Amino acid sequence: MNFLAHIYLSFGDDEITIGNFIADSIKANKYKHLPDRIQKGILLHREIDTYTDTHPIPRVSSKRLHQNYSHYSRVIVDIFYDHFLAKNWKQYSETPLEIFVDKFYDLLEDNYTILPDGTKRMIPYMISDNWLLNYAQMDGISRVLSGMNRRTNNKSKMNFAILDLEKNYEAFEVEFTDFFNELVVFSKQKYTSICEY
Repeated sequence: MNFLAHIYLSFGDDEITIGNFIADSIKANKYKHLPDRIQKGILLHREIDTYTDTHPIPRVSSKRLHQNYSHYSRVIVDIFYDHFLAKNWKQYSETPLEIFVDKFYDLLEDNYTILPDGTKRMIPYMISDNWLLNYAQMDGISRVLSGMNRRTNNKSKMNFAILDLEKNYEAFEVEFTDFFNELVVFSKQKYTSICEY
């Protein structure tokens, strides 16, 4: 799953949210210096990723893209799924997405000193372009995919994946909805077992 889903699946717990958000920038066990609950957020993130990578529904979504994007197809699916979460946000949260996102940006700024360097470099772009809110719009997803393609030196061709999303929009949305409902249940159970003790 991508940024918005990991933040959402931290269940409003600030330190867990920070850990869940920065986990991709943390290699192996290079997190032992961080506060305990941020460490638990990193572990929760990894449980969510493992569950997602082994679940049959995201694999169906990924398979639809694999011929054109090879191993980048899973990254693209993560971005597509964040789009559907943002677009259908009212089904998952009583807090408006704009308020949820602003609160998260404030949380990042309040915890800036403990963030990994890679995250620190990314934050100004994330906030100035308001990535998380703009996930709800097709042009926002298109910009994200184009940015990801530039990061691969145009090798991934991920910028063209917006066409795949448009072509198979309903199928991807159904897959997201079915999967995310299961993921919320799984993540809540993991949050309880990892983070509440």
